[in-house]
Amino acid sequence: MNDAASREAALQAYQTLVAEFLSQLTGVRNLSSRTVKAYEGDLEQFGLWCKREGINPLSVSHRQLRGYLAELTRAQYSERTVNRRLSALRSFFAWLVREGKSTEDVAAAISSPKISKRLPHVMSDGQVRRLLATCEGSQPKDIRDRAILELMYASGARISEVSNLDVGDIDFSSGQVRLFGKGSKERIVPLYPAALSALSEYLENVRPLYVAKRKTPGDQGFFLSTRGRRMSAAALRTVFETRVSEAGLDPSLTPHAMRHTFATVLLDGGADLRSVQELLGHENLATTQIYTHVSVERLKGIARQAHPRGEG
Repeated sequence: MNDAASREAALQAYQTLVAEFLSQLTGVRNLSSRTVKAYEGDLEQFGLWCKREGINPLSVSHRQLRGYLAELTRAQYSERTVNRRLSALRSFFAWLVREGKSTEDVAAAISSPKISKRLPHVMSDGQVRRLLATCEGSQPKDIRDRAILELMYASGARISEVSNLDVGDIDFSSGQVRLFGKGSKERIVPLYPAALSALSEYLENVRPLYVAKRKTPGDQGFFLSTRGRRMSAAALRTVFETRVSEAGLDPSLTPHAMRHTFATVLLDGGADLRSVQELLGHENLATTQIYTHVSVERLKGIARQAHPRGEG
C-alpha cells in the first residue's frame, strides 16, 4: 500500500467489519456496553496504527502484529493493557475466520504477555464501618447512599449490576437479591438483615420522593438520582468515591474493593470456593481463587503481628 487513497480505503473496509463485529457482540453475545466500548477503542487504535504504518489491517502479517504489540510495550503501556488489546484482536480475527471473511487467523498463535499477579485491594472491617458511618444522617441522600453501600457489601455486586437493579429484583420476604452479571447471567444472592433494612428504608421513604421529581415517566430502576432517573454506573462510582473521601480512606479505593472484600470475608468465614464463585457470578473457578491468596496473606499478616517473634 503506497498511496494515501488505498490506505484510507483499507481502513474504511476494516472499520466496516469492526462495526459488524461489535454489533454481533451486543446482539448475539449480549456483552455489556462497557465491554463493547473497550473492544471498540482497542480495535480503533489498531486501525490507526496500521494506517500510520501503511499496513492493511485486514491482511496484517503475524510479524507485523507482533511489531504492534512490541511498540505498545516500548511506549510503556501496562501488561494488562497490552493483553487486553491482544484479546480484542484475537476475538476480531477469529470472528473474521468464522464468518468466512478471512482464511487466516494471524492473532491466534501470539501468546499473551504474562501479567504479574496483584492481590485485590480488600477493605478491613474497620474501614467498611467508617465508610458506612458517613451515611448515618437522616437526609434522603444519606439513606440512599447507605442502601447502596450496604447492598454492595452484602452481595459483592458489580457496580454495573447495582445500576441495572430493578425494584422487583429484591425479595424482602426471602431476604435475597437477583443480580444480572456478564452476559445477563442471573444469580441469586442472600442479603443480611442490616442490608435489607437499609434497602427497605430507602425504598419506602426516599425513592418515592425521587420518583415525584421526574419530568417524564421512568423505568423501575431501584436506585434513582435526585432527579428521579436510574443511577448510572458512573453516578454510583461518584457516590462511592465521595463517601470514601468523607471517611478519610485511601482515595484509590474503587467500588470493586467492596466486591473483593465481600469475597474475602466469606472465605475467611469458612465458605467454600465453589459457593463464593457462585455468589460472585464468576464463570471460571480460577478467577475466584485469587481470594484464597488474599486470605492466606491476611493470615500471614495477623501471625506476624500477633506472634512475639513475628517482626523479627
